[in-house]
Amino acid sequence: MNLADKFAHVAALRPVRKRDAEPARTADLTTECDRLAQLLGAKASRNRYGEHLSLRQWYATPEMCSPDARSLSLLLPKGTPDAHAVAKSAADPEQWLFLDTETTGLAGGTGTYAFLVGLAWWDAGGLQVEQFFMRDLDEEHSLLLELSGRMSKRTVLVTFNGKSFDWPLLETRYRMTRAIPCCTPKLHLDLLHPARQLWRPRLGSVRLKELERHVLGDENRALEWSRHDDIDSSLIPQMYFDYLRGGPAEPLAGVFRHNQMDLRGLAALAGKILTMFDSGHGLADAAHHSTQDPLDLYGLSRLMQRRGEPARARELYETALRSGLPRPVERLAQRELAQLAKREQDYTRATSLWEELRQASPSAKRKKPTTTLEDAQNALVAAIEAAEQLAIYYEHRAKQPRRATELTSHAIAELRSAQRDGGIAAERAHKIEARLTRRLTRLERYAATAHELLRAVGSSTT
Repeated sequence: MNLADKFAHVAALRPVRKRDAEPARTADLTTECDRLAQLLGAKASRNRYGEHLSLRQWYATPEMCSPDARSLSLLLPKGTPDAHAVAKSAADPEQWLFLDTETTGLAGGTGTYAFLVGLAWWDAGGLQVEQFFMRDLDEEHSLLLELSGRMSKRTVLVTFNGKSFDWPLLETRYRMTRAIPCCTPKLHLDLLHPARQLWRPRLGSVRLKELERHVLGDENRALEWSRHDDIDSSLIPQMYFDYLRGGPAEPLAGVFRHNQMDLRGLAALAGKILTMFDSGHGLADAAHHSTQDPLDLYGLSRLMQRRGEPARARELYETALRSGLPRPVERLAQRELAQLAKREQDYTRATSLWEELRQASPSAKRKKPTTTLEDAQNALVAAIEAAEQLAIYYEHRAKQPRRATELTSHAIAELRSAQRDGGIAAERAHKIEARLTRRLTRLERYAATAHELLRAVGSSTT
Protein backbone atom coordinates (compact mmCIF):
# COMPACT_ATOMS: atom_id res chain seq x y z
CA MET A 1 0.00 0.00 0.00
CA ASN A 2 1.53 3.32 -1.05
CA LEU A 3 1.53 6.46 1.11
CA ALA A 4 -1.49 8.03 -0.63
CA ASP A 5 -3.55 4.91 -0.01
CA LYS A 6 -2.53 4.95 3.67
CA PHE A 7 -3.75 8.55 4.10
CA ALA A 8 -6.97 7.72 2.29
CA HIS A 9 -7.50 4.77 4.62
CA VAL A 10 -6.98 6.95 7.70
CA ALA A 11 -9.39 9.56 6.32
CA ALA A 12 -11.99 6.90 5.75
CA LEU A 13 -11.83 5.92 9.42
CA ARG A 14 -13.19 9.35 10.53
CA PRO A 15 -16.91 9.41 11.39
CA VAL A 16 -18.97 10.68 8.50
CA ARG A 17 -21.17 12.86 10.75
CA LYS A 18 -18.17 14.71 12.20
CA ARG A 19 -16.68 15.28 8.77
CA ASP A 20 -19.92 16.66 7.38
CA ALA A 21 -20.86 18.69 10.49
CA GLU A 22 -17.95 21.12 10.31
CA PRO A 23 -18.67 22.44 6.80
CA ALA A 24 -22.34 22.68 7.72
CA ARG A 25 -21.54 24.69 10.84
CA THR A 26 -19.22 26.97 8.87
CA ALA A 27 -21.89 27.51 6.23
CA ASP A 28 -24.50 28.25 8.89
CA LEU A 29 -22.20 30.71 10.63
CA THR A 30 -21.40 32.50 7.37
CA THR A 31 -25.10 32.77 6.60
CA GLU A 32 -25.89 34.17 10.03
CA CYS A 33 -22.95 36.60 9.82
CA ASP A 34 -24.43 37.99 6.62
CA ARG A 35 -27.86 37.99 8.21
CA LEU A 36 -26.58 39.95 11.25
CA ALA A 37 -24.89 42.54 9.03
CA GLN A 38 -28.14 43.01 7.11
CA LEU A 39 -30.22 43.32 10.28
CA LEU A 40 -27.92 46.00 11.72
CA GLY A 41 -26.80 47.77 8.60
CA ALA A 42 -23.22 46.92 9.61
CA LYS A 43 -20.22 46.33 7.38
CA ALA A 44 -17.05 44.28 7.45
CA SER A 45 -13.95 46.30 8.29
CA ARG A 46 -10.51 45.05 7.29
CA ASN A 47 -7.00 45.75 8.55
CA ARG A 48 -3.71 43.86 8.44
CA TYR A 49 -5.00 41.28 10.95
CA GLY A 50 -8.15 40.43 9.06
CA GLU A 51 -11.79 41.45 9.37
CA HIS A 52 -14.42 42.23 11.97
CA LEU A 53 -17.92 43.65 11.83
CA SER A 54 -18.37 47.36 12.56
CA LEU A 55 -21.42 49.56 13.01
CA ARG A 56 -21.69 53.34 13.36
CA GLN A 57 -24.76 55.31 14.44
CA TRP A 58 -25.17 58.95 15.47
CA TYR A 59 -27.71 60.09 18.08
CA ALA A 60 -28.89 63.62 18.77
CA THR A 61 -29.28 62.78 22.47
CA PRO A 62 -27.79 62.98 24.98
CA GLU A 63 -26.32 66.33 24.08
CA MET A 64 -22.68 67.13 24.64
CA CYS A 65 -21.78 68.14 28.20
CA SER A 66 -19.10 70.74 28.89
CA PRO A 67 -17.36 69.81 32.14
CA ASP A 68 -15.99 72.49 34.42
CA ALA A 69 -12.44 71.72 35.54
CA ARG A 70 -13.27 72.28 39.21
CA SER A 71 -16.21 69.88 39.06
CA LEU A 72 -14.30 67.41 36.93
CA SER A 73 -11.58 67.20 39.58
CA LEU A 74 -14.11 65.45 41.85
CA LEU A 75 -14.13 62.51 39.43
CA LEU A 76 -10.39 62.01 39.66
CA PRO A 77 -9.00 59.23 41.84
CA LYS A 78 -8.27 60.38 45.38
CA GLY A 79 -4.68 61.51 45.75
CA THR A 80 -4.18 62.37 42.07
CA PRO A 81 -1.08 64.62 41.90
CA ASP A 82 -1.89 68.15 40.75
CA ALA A 83 -5.55 67.21 40.35
CA HIS A 84 -6.64 70.65 39.18
CA ALA A 85 -4.14 70.69 36.30
CA VAL A 86 -5.15 67.16 35.29
CA ALA A 87 -8.83 68.11 35.40
CA LYS A 88 -8.16 71.24 33.35
CA SER A 89 -6.43 69.21 30.65
CA ALA A 90 -9.35 66.73 30.58
CA ALA A 91 -12.07 69.37 30.44
CA ASP A 92 -12.27 69.23 26.64
CA PRO A 93 -15.29 66.97 25.94
CA GLU A 94 -13.94 66.12 22.49
CA GLN A 95 -11.18 64.16 24.23
CA TRP A 96 -13.68 61.88 26.00
CA LEU A 97 -14.23 58.32 24.84
CA PHE A 98 -17.02 56.24 26.40
CA LEU A 99 -16.46 52.49 26.42
CA ASP A 100 -18.59 49.45 27.21
CA THR A 101 -17.98 45.78 26.39
CA GLU A 102 -20.07 42.64 26.02
CA THR A 103 -18.11 39.54 26.98
CA THR A 104 -18.24 35.76 26.97
CA GLY A 105 -18.36 35.72 30.79
CA LEU A 106 -18.35 37.89 33.89
CA ALA A 107 -15.47 36.20 35.73
CA GLY A 108 -12.71 37.75 33.59
CA GLY A 109 -9.44 35.89 33.17
CA THR A 110 -7.58 34.71 30.11
CA GLY A 111 -10.49 32.62 28.83
CA THR A 112 -12.94 35.54 28.61
CA TYR A 113 -13.31 37.43 25.32
CA ALA A 114 -14.75 40.89 24.70
CA PHE A 115 -16.68 39.90 21.59
CA LEU A 116 -18.44 43.29 21.26
CA VAL A 117 -16.70 46.57 22.09
CA GLY A 118 -18.82 49.71 22.03
CA LEU A 119 -17.35 53.21 21.84
CA ALA A 120 -19.00 56.61 21.87
CA TRP A 121 -17.81 60.19 21.65
CA TRP A 122 -19.29 63.65 21.34
CA ASP A 123 -19.63 64.71 17.73
CA ALA A 124 -21.61 67.44 15.95
CA GLY A 125 -23.57 68.26 19.11
CA GLY A 126 -24.68 64.66 19.65
CA LEU A 127 -23.22 61.25 20.38
CA GLN A 128 -21.43 59.09 17.82
CA VAL A 129 -21.59 55.38 18.69
CA GLU A 130 -19.29 52.82 17.06
CA GLN A 131 -19.33 49.08 17.75
CA PHE A 132 -16.79 46.39 16.86
CA PHE A 133 -17.94 42.77 16.75
CA MET A 134 -16.08 39.46 16.43
CA ARG A 135 -18.04 37.21 14.06
CA ASP A 136 -15.72 34.45 15.18
CA LEU A 137 -12.97 34.27 17.79
CA ASP A 138 -10.22 34.49 15.15
CA GLU A 139 -11.27 38.11 14.47
CA GLU A 140 -10.05 39.31 17.85
CA HIS A 141 -6.73 40.70 16.58
CA SER A 142 -8.50 42.78 13.97
CA LEU A 143 -10.94 44.16 16.54
CA LEU A 144 -8.23 45.01 19.08
CA LEU A 145 -6.11 46.81 16.50
CA GLU A 146 -9.10 48.96 15.49
CA LEU A 147 -9.86 49.72 19.15
CA SER A 148 -6.27 50.77 19.79
CA GLY A 149 -6.47 53.19 16.88
CA ARG A 150 -9.64 54.81 18.21
CA MET A 151 -8.24 55.16 21.72
CA SER A 152 -5.07 56.83 20.48
CA LYS A 153 -7.20 59.75 19.24
CA ARG A 154 -8.87 60.51 22.61
CA THR A 155 -7.08 60.71 25.95
CA VAL A 156 -9.94 60.44 28.48
CA LEU A 157 -11.65 57.06 28.89
CA VAL A 158 -15.07 57.04 30.58
CA THR A 159 -16.63 53.78 31.79
CA PHE A 160 -19.07 52.35 34.32
CA ASN A 161 -17.20 49.78 36.45
CA GLY A 162 -14.55 49.80 33.75
CA LYS A 163 -11.63 50.03 36.14
CA SER A 164 -12.60 46.74 37.74
CA PHE A 165 -13.87 44.82 34.71
CA ASP A 166 -13.85 46.19 31.15
CA TRP A 167 -10.39 47.72 30.99
CA PRO A 168 -8.48 44.96 32.88
CA LEU A 169 -10.14 42.42 30.57
CA LEU A 170 -9.08 44.35 27.47
CA GLU A 171 -5.54 44.73 28.81
CA THR A 172 -5.42 40.96 29.25
CA ARG A 173 -6.62 40.38 25.69
CA TYR A 174 -3.96 42.76 24.34
CA ARG A 175 -1.26 40.93 26.28
CA MET A 176 -2.53 37.60 24.94
CA THR A 177 -1.99 38.79 21.35
CA ARG A 178 1.73 39.43 21.97
CA ALA A 179 1.60 41.63 18.90
CA ILE A 180 -0.76 44.58 19.40
CA PRO A 181 0.28 47.25 21.93
CA CYS A 182 -2.36 48.39 24.38
CA CYS A 183 -3.15 52.11 24.10
CA THR A 184 -3.52 52.98 27.79
CA PRO A 185 -5.64 56.11 28.37
CA LYS A 186 -4.00 59.09 30.04
CA LEU A 187 -7.03 59.42 32.32
CA HIS A 188 -9.72 56.87 33.19
CA LEU A 189 -12.96 58.13 34.76
CA ASP A 190 -15.07 55.34 36.25
CA LEU A 191 -18.56 56.71 36.99
CA LEU A 192 -19.58 53.76 39.18
CA HIS A 193 -17.74 55.10 42.22
CA PRO A 194 -19.27 58.61 42.32
CA ALA A 195 -22.65 57.06 41.46
CA ARG A 196 -22.41 54.88 44.57
CA GLN A 197 -21.67 57.86 46.80
CA LEU A 198 -24.37 60.01 45.22
CA TRP A 199 -27.32 57.63 44.89
CA ARG A 200 -26.86 54.54 47.05
CA PRO A 201 -28.58 56.29 50.02
CA ARG A 202 -31.70 56.75 47.87
CA LEU A 203 -31.68 53.70 45.58
CA GLY A 204 -29.58 51.00 47.23
CA SER A 205 -28.76 49.51 43.81
CA VAL A 206 -26.72 51.70 41.47
CA ARG A 207 -26.85 49.51 38.38
CA LEU A 208 -26.91 51.60 35.21
CA LYS A 209 -30.49 50.51 34.47
CA GLU A 210 -31.64 51.68 37.90
CA LEU A 211 -29.88 55.01 37.51
CA GLU A 212 -31.51 55.54 34.11
CA ARG A 213 -34.93 54.79 35.57
CA HIS A 214 -34.73 56.70 38.85
CA VAL A 215 -32.03 59.36 38.44
CA LEU A 216 -31.85 60.50 34.86
CA GLY A 217 -35.58 61.16 34.76
CA ASP A 218 -36.14 63.83 32.14
CA GLU A 219 -32.76 63.02 30.61
CA ASN A 220 -33.92 59.43 30.04
CA ARG A 221 -37.12 60.55 28.32
CA ALA A 222 -35.08 62.93 26.17
CA LEU A 223 -33.07 59.98 24.91
CA GLU A 224 -36.25 58.69 23.25
CA TRP A 225 -35.67 55.07 24.21
CA SER A 226 -36.52 52.81 27.13
CA ARG A 227 -35.36 49.48 28.49
CA HIS A 228 -38.77 47.82 28.47
CA ASP A 229 -37.73 45.36 25.74
CA ASP A 230 -34.06 45.15 26.72
CA ILE A 231 -32.43 41.74 27.10
CA ASP A 232 -31.09 40.37 30.38
CA SER A 233 -27.33 40.95 30.43
CA SER A 234 -26.75 37.56 32.09
CA LEU A 235 -28.03 35.86 28.89
CA ILE A 236 -25.65 37.65 26.54
CA PRO A 237 -22.70 35.20 26.73
CA GLN A 238 -24.93 32.24 25.86
CA MET A 239 -26.48 34.18 22.96
CA TYR A 240 -23.00 34.66 21.51
CA PHE A 241 -22.03 31.03 21.95
CA ASP A 242 -25.27 29.96 20.25
CA TYR A 243 -24.44 32.30 17.38
CA LEU A 244 -20.94 30.80 17.02
CA ARG A 245 -22.55 27.38 16.68
CA GLY A 246 -24.62 28.61 13.75
CA GLY A 247 -27.61 29.85 15.73
CA PRO A 248 -29.87 32.70 14.61
CA ALA A 249 -28.53 36.25 14.33
CA GLU A 250 -31.67 37.99 15.62
CA PRO A 251 -30.79 37.70 19.36
CA LEU A 252 -27.45 39.40 18.74
CA ALA A 253 -29.23 42.40 17.24
CA GLY A 254 -30.68 42.84 20.72
CA VAL A 255 -27.16 42.63 22.20
CA PHE A 256 -26.03 45.46 19.91
CA ARG A 257 -28.99 47.56 21.02
CA HIS A 258 -28.29 46.77 24.68
CA ASN A 259 -24.71 47.96 24.24
CA GLN A 260 -25.87 51.14 22.49
CA MET A 261 -28.25 51.94 25.34
CA ASP A 262 -25.47 51.39 27.87
CA LEU A 263 -23.24 53.85 26.04
CA ARG A 264 -25.95 56.48 25.71
CA GLY A 265 -26.94 56.01 29.32
CA LEU A 266 -23.30 56.37 30.35
CA ALA A 267 -22.98 59.65 28.44
CA ALA A 268 -26.21 60.97 29.98
CA LEU A 269 -25.02 59.92 33.44
CA ALA A 270 -21.75 61.82 32.95
CA GLY A 271 -23.74 64.97 32.23
CA LYS A 272 -25.98 64.41 35.26
CA ILE A 273 -23.07 63.89 37.64
CA LEU A 274 -21.19 66.94 36.39
CA THR A 275 -24.35 69.05 36.69
CA MET A 276 -24.65 67.96 40.32
CA PHE A 277 -20.99 68.77 40.91
CA ASP A 278 -21.53 72.21 39.42
CA SER A 279 -24.38 72.79 41.88
CA GLY A 280 -22.20 71.51 44.72
CA HIS A 281 -19.58 74.10 43.85
CA GLY A 282 -22.18 76.83 43.59
CA LEU A 283 -21.69 77.06 39.83
CA ALA A 284 -25.34 76.29 39.07
CA ASP A 285 -28.26 78.62 39.76
CA ALA A 286 -29.50 78.93 43.34
CA ALA A 287 -32.87 77.35 42.51
CA HIS A 288 -31.22 74.07 41.57
CA HIS A 289 -31.07 72.76 45.14
CA SER A 290 -34.80 73.27 45.67
CA THR A 291 -35.57 70.79 42.89
CA GLN A 292 -33.17 68.10 44.09
CA ASP A 293 -34.15 65.13 46.19
CA PRO A 294 -32.86 65.62 49.78
CA LEU A 295 -31.24 62.19 49.59
CA ASP A 296 -29.34 63.28 46.48
CA LEU A 297 -28.17 66.37 48.36
CA TYR A 298 -27.02 64.11 51.17
CA GLY A 299 -25.13 61.91 48.71
CA LEU A 300 -23.51 64.97 47.13
CA SER A 301 -22.47 66.30 50.53
CA ARG A 302 -20.84 62.95 51.36
CA LEU A 303 -18.92 63.00 48.10
CA MET A 304 -17.80 66.61 48.64
CA GLN A 305 -16.62 65.70 52.14
CA ARG A 306 -14.61 62.70 50.92
CA ARG A 307 -13.04 64.69 48.09
CA GLY A 308 -11.67 67.40 50.38
CA GLU A 309 -14.40 70.06 50.07
CA PRO A 310 -15.49 70.41 53.73
CA ALA A 311 -16.98 73.90 53.42
CA ARG A 312 -19.30 72.93 50.55
CA ALA A 313 -20.04 69.60 52.19
CA ARG A 314 -21.20 71.38 55.34
CA GLU A 315 -23.49 73.71 53.39
CA LEU A 316 -25.01 70.78 51.53
CA TYR A 317 -25.55 68.77 54.74
CA GLU A 318 -27.42 71.75 56.20
CA THR A 319 -29.53 72.08 53.05
CA ALA A 320 -30.35 68.37 53.04
CA LEU A 321 -31.39 68.46 56.71
CA ARG A 322 -33.62 71.48 56.12
CA SER A 323 -35.20 69.76 53.11
CA GLY A 324 -36.19 66.74 55.19
CA LEU A 325 -34.43 63.38 55.26
CA PRO A 326 -35.68 59.96 56.38
CA ARG A 327 -34.83 59.57 60.05
CA PRO A 328 -32.06 56.93 59.62
CA VAL A 329 -30.32 59.09 57.00
CA GLU A 330 -30.96 62.24 59.03
CA ARG A 331 -28.94 60.74 61.89
CA LEU A 332 -26.05 60.01 59.55
CA ALA A 333 -26.16 63.58 58.19
CA GLN A 334 -26.26 65.05 61.69
CA ARG A 335 -23.29 62.95 62.77
CA GLU A 336 -21.20 63.89 59.71
CA LEU A 337 -22.18 67.55 60.01
CA ALA A 338 -21.25 67.61 63.70
CA GLN A 339 -17.79 66.22 62.89
CA LEU A 340 -17.28 68.89 60.22
CA ALA A 341 -18.37 71.60 62.64
CA LYS A 342 -16.01 70.20 65.28
CA ARG A 343 -13.06 70.30 62.87
CA GLU A 344 -13.86 73.94 62.14
CA GLN A 345 -14.11 74.53 65.91
CA ASP A 346 -17.75 75.54 65.62
CA TYR A 347 -18.64 73.91 68.92
CA THR A 348 -21.98 75.70 69.19
CA ARG A 349 -23.32 73.88 66.13
CA ALA A 350 -21.53 70.64 66.96
CA THR A 351 -22.91 70.39 70.49
CA SER A 352 -26.44 71.24 69.34
CA LEU A 353 -26.32 68.36 66.84
CA TRP A 354 -24.92 65.95 69.43
CA GLU A 355 -27.68 66.94 71.85
CA GLU A 356 -30.31 66.24 69.16
CA LEU A 357 -28.81 62.81 68.54
CA ARG A 358 -28.55 62.02 72.25
CA GLN A 359 -32.12 63.05 73.02
CA ALA A 360 -33.45 60.89 70.17
CA SER A 361 -32.11 57.68 71.71
CA PRO A 362 -34.76 54.91 71.44
CA SER A 363 -34.65 51.92 73.79
CA ALA A 364 -35.64 48.46 72.57
CA LYS A 365 -38.85 48.70 74.62
CA ARG A 366 -39.79 52.09 73.17
CA LYS A 367 -39.00 51.15 69.57
CA LYS A 368 -41.70 52.13 67.11
CA PRO A 369 -43.44 49.24 65.35
CA THR A 370 -42.34 50.63 61.97
CA THR A 371 -38.69 50.82 63.04
CA THR A 372 -36.51 47.84 62.21
CA LEU A 373 -34.18 46.35 64.79
CA GLU A 374 -31.17 47.51 62.77
CA ASP A 375 -32.49 51.10 62.68
CA ALA A 376 -33.10 51.03 66.42
CA GLN A 377 -29.57 49.73 67.05
CA ASN A 378 -28.06 52.38 64.81
CA ALA A 379 -30.09 55.11 66.53
CA LEU A 380 -28.92 53.91 69.94
CA VAL A 381 -25.28 53.76 68.86
CA ALA A 382 -25.58 57.25 67.34
CA ALA A 383 -27.01 58.57 70.63
CA ILE A 384 -24.24 56.96 72.68
CA GLU A 385 -21.53 58.23 70.35
CA ALA A 386 -23.09 61.71 70.57
CA ALA A 387 -22.96 61.50 74.38
CA GLU A 388 -19.32 60.48 74.13
CA GLN A 389 -18.53 63.44 71.88
CA LEU A 390 -20.29 65.76 74.32
CA ALA A 391 -18.25 64.27 77.17
CA ILE A 392 -15.05 64.97 75.21
CA TYR A 393 -16.19 68.53 74.66
CA TYR A 394 -17.08 69.17 78.30
CA GLU A 395 -13.86 67.57 79.54
CA HIS A 396 -11.38 69.23 77.21
CA ARG A 397 -13.06 72.41 75.92
CA ALA A 398 -15.65 73.55 78.42
CA LYS A 399 -13.56 72.29 81.38
CA GLN A 400 -16.60 70.76 83.08
CA PRO A 401 -15.41 67.28 84.09
CA ARG A 402 -18.46 66.67 86.27
CA ARG A 403 -20.78 67.11 83.27
CA ALA A 404 -18.49 64.86 81.21
CA THR A 405 -18.72 62.20 83.94
CA GLU A 406 -22.51 62.42 84.02
CA LEU A 407 -22.79 62.00 80.25
CA THR A 408 -20.41 59.04 80.18
CA SER A 409 -22.14 57.29 83.11
CA HIS A 410 -25.54 57.80 81.49
CA ALA A 411 -24.27 56.43 78.17
CA ILE A 412 -22.93 53.28 79.86
CA ALA A 413 -26.23 52.74 81.69
CA GLU A 414 -28.19 53.19 78.45
CA LEU A 415 -25.90 50.76 76.68
CA ARG A 416 -26.24 48.06 79.35
CA SER A 417 -30.01 48.46 79.42
CA ALA A 418 -30.22 48.06 75.65
CA GLN A 419 -28.01 44.99 75.79
CA ARG A 420 -30.26 43.34 78.39
CA ASP A 421 -33.33 44.10 76.27
CA GLY A 422 -31.69 42.70 73.13
CA GLY A 423 -31.57 46.13 71.52
CA ILE A 424 -27.93 45.87 70.51
CA ALA A 425 -25.57 43.06 69.57
CA ALA A 426 -23.28 41.90 72.39
CA GLU A 427 -20.01 42.23 70.45
CA ARG A 428 -20.83 45.74 69.33
CA ALA A 429 -21.90 46.71 72.85
CA HIS A 430 -18.70 45.36 74.44
CA LYS A 431 -16.49 47.44 72.16
CA ILE A 432 -18.41 50.63 72.91
CA GLU A 433 -18.61 49.94 76.63
CA ALA A 434 -14.85 49.28 76.88
CA ARG A 435 -14.17 52.67 75.33
CA LEU A 436 -16.64 54.48 77.59
CA THR A 437 -15.41 52.68 80.70
CA ARG A 438 -11.84 53.83 80.06
CA ARG A 439 -13.07 57.41 79.78
CA LEU A 440 -15.17 57.14 82.93
CA THR A 441 -12.26 55.63 84.91
CA ARG A 442 -10.01 58.50 83.87
CA LEU A 443 -12.65 61.10 84.76
CA GLU A 444 -13.29 59.54 88.17
CA ARG A 445 -9.56 59.36 88.84
CA TYR A 446 -9.27 63.01 87.89
CA ALA A 447 -12.19 63.92 90.17
CA ALA A 448 -10.67 61.98 93.07
CA THR A 449 -7.31 63.68 92.58
CA ALA A 450 -8.96 67.09 92.44
CA HIS A 451 -10.90 66.30 95.61
CA GLU A 452 -7.71 65.26 97.43
CA LEU A 453 -5.99 68.45 96.35
CA LEU A 454 -8.89 70.58 97.58
CA ARG A 455 -8.92 68.76 100.92
CA ALA A 456 -5.16 69.18 101.24
CA VAL A 457 -5.43 72.87 100.49
CA GLY A 458 -8.22 73.19 103.08
CA SER A 459 -6.18 71.44 105.72
CA SER A 460 -3.15 73.62 105.11
CA THR A 461 -5.18 76.83 105.49
CA THR A 462 -6.56 75.71 108.84
